[in-house]
Amino acid sequence: MARRYDCNDATDRKAGLREAASAVRRGELVVLPTDTVYGIGADAFSSEAVGDLLEAKGRGRNMPSPVLIGSPNTLHGLVTDFSEQAWELVDAFWPGGLTLVARHQPSLQWDLGDTRGTVAVRMPLHPVAIELLTEVGPMAVSSGNLTGHPSPEDCDAALAMLGDSVSVYLDGGPTPGNLPSSIVDVTGTAPVLLRAGVLSAEELRKVVPDLEVAS
Repeated sequence: MARRYDCNDATDRKAGLREAASAVRRGELVVLPTDTVYGIGADAFSSEAVGDLLEAKGRGRNMPSPVLIGSPNTLHGLVTDFSEQAWELVDAFWPGGLTLVARHQPSLQWDLGDTRGTVAVRMPLHPVAIELLTEVGPMAVSSGNLTGHPSPEDCDAALAMLGDSVSVYLDGGPTPGNLPSSIVDVTGTAPVLLRAGVLSAEELRKVVPDLEVAS
């Protein structure tokens, strides 16, 4: 039976974060608020939990899960060949609505899906999300919807779609909107905007003028 906690209530928030952290460590799924939409998350280093996440969404391995982190410093243990431009984007837009696709460390023991040696990583601008990520470490987090359905802007919408496939729901109230993060690939010589979301190409080019836009 899924448990839901009101993170706008201090006591419930504390209990919810404790239960969510325990659930993640047990390899279970949790729903958490972010600064874009609600996400469904699991321990990034548990291949079984990540598999359960993809199954709960009805999503194949060809659409691997992004990873959320609680601090930019965590990047040092996750990615390699991270360019100066990539760090400039981190400095300018994290925490916030920017996902960076980078090459992950070859030594990492994880299975996020068919990533071809890369990881899509972001630090969200949401206190509940950051507190949970700080406690448990990197999490595989995807939008908390069934594939093909709208991304949830509140906990009710996520619960209606995901039900008891999730152990703990952290309800932080409505999200600011339904725009997803912008995705920039930093694996090449020039950054490439793969998906425009809350950040436009114009905003990103203020930091990285040679940003390209995928066709």
